[in-house]
Amino acid sequence: MGIGSRFRFTWPGTPQLTISILIAGLGWISGQALSHIDQDLRINHAEYTLGAVDLAHISADAMRYRSTIIRSLEAESKKDFERITDSLPAQRARIQHAVDRYAAASLRVSRSGRSEEKDIQSVKESLDQYFHAASKTIQLLTQEWNASSPAETAELRRKAEIHAADNGGAKIIQVSLALDRLLETVAEVAGDMRDDGTKTIRTTSATLVGGSFFIALLNLFITRPARRPKPEVEPVPPTSRETEQNPAQRLRLTNDKSPGIAG
Repeated sequence: MGIGSRFRFTWPGTPQLTISILIAGLGWISGQALSHIDQDLRINHAEYTLGAVDLAHISADAMRYRSTIIRSLEAESKKDFERITDSLPAQRARIQHAVDRYAAASLRVSRSGRSEEKDIQSVKESLDQYFHAASKTIQLLTQEWNASSPAETAELRRKAEIHAADNGGAKIIQVSLALDRLLETVAEVAGDMRDDGTKTIRTTSATLVGGSFFIALLNLFITRPARRPKPEVEPVPPTSRETEQNPAQRLRLTNDKSPGIAG
């Protein structure tokens, strides 16, 4: 027996088409919701979890930069001073690279109105001001080590210490505050994305459950077209030639035509 004789393909009716379209629609809605959630999870990890780690590194690198400036003030020789300050350009480049990498990501605004773009700009401005103040301190210390008289050396040392304590100290505090504000904004935006994902999951679950019950009810109560009964085929009487060739058939026909005999 062939495959064609086992399976009969018929064109579906309106009820079957309706149920199929509803099932396909539910599947499409679920796929879109899961895709949106997957995208939010990737963004949350790549731009916020890792981004928060980068911001923490920026804060630590800024404090390390500040510590290097303090160590340069305590150098006992010009050679030690140059050895300590040689690492400052690399530290500054690492900090600026981390800030630029975070700023290149997709920046968002939280529901409360806090903007990542504004906060990262504040971090950049505060870092620029601090680096400018630190450069002034290094410039004064360089002049100190190249001074021609002890009086000039003492005066340059005093100016460098005051500048590092008052100006540089205030600038590094501004950097720390700007980073704290940015971290708070990042936490708010990530929380908003988490809430959106939770809402999407609940909505999709409710849609799937409601849609499944609705399709089940349709399948139970929808009317199917009744099959038409096959017409009964009356037996065709044999021809005279078939009767002559079949004696049993001829005898049965003779009995059918003769009247019944009462017992």
